[in-house]
Amino acid sequence: MRISRSVAPLFLAALVSTSLVGCAPGDAPEPTPSAAAEAPAETPETTAEATDKATAEPEETEAAAPAGDLVTPAWAATATSPGDLLTSVDGSNFRVDIYQVGTAAATSTGSFVDAETNTPLIEVGDEIVFVNYVVTNTGTESQKLTALLVDVVPQYDDWPYMQGMDGIVDSALSEQLQVNSFALGSTGAEAPFVWAPGESFSYGDNFEYQAGSPITFTIGLTPSDDAGDLLHDQKEALEVASTIK
Repeated sequence: MRISRSVAPLFLAALVSTSLVGCAPGDAPEPTPSAAAEAPAETPETTAEATDKATAEPEETEAAAPAGDLVTPAWAATATSPGDLLTSVDGSNFRVDIYQVGTAAATSTGSFVDAETNTPLIEVGDEIVFVNYVVTNTGTESQKLTALLVDVVPQYDDWPYMQGMDGIVDSALSEQLQVNSFALGSTGAEAPFVWAPGESFSYGDNFEYQAGSPITFTIGLTPSDDAGDLLHDQKEALEVASTIK
């Protein structure tokens, strides 16, 4: 069973405990970014511009925090968009942009084992690939979400196992690649999470690296009512195909 990485950080302890059973972390080489774009250098302000800013009327502070061109909700971890864009898919009022960020050597074993050989699907040192999902409210109204937020599930088209694809839990490695392990921040906020138009959150996945392999991403958004409960009859499901580079 795959647990969504969009779920609140309160699931992290359980995930780490499950993932690290029987693991033997080793010294992993530096992760290799696909083509993570560097932030452009800031242009120094002219004296006139600085003076204008100093004398301008203060603006009201927004609850959301900007992250480059992304505006992050107050309840979310700061949204990031490193890597090469693989594909995008639009729902009725939201969009998911999927980036391939980079590869690295697994620092622990995964959570699943091969039933026939009883060996982990991901061993320490195996090459894994990181992908990043940037999810944006493209509608004209705020949406209410539960802790599931918008769930994205990747799967290679030739994946031979019944269970979903495996990955590892390594927050430090994810941080090196500028990928959020979880979309929710550590604010203590509770559902429903109000997601305003134009706001984005991001989180990522990692799994076995198979260069050139077709892959399908299954996306689900189930909105919340005012009490923070799922409105199952309003769920929206999407699929989009791509190829891992």
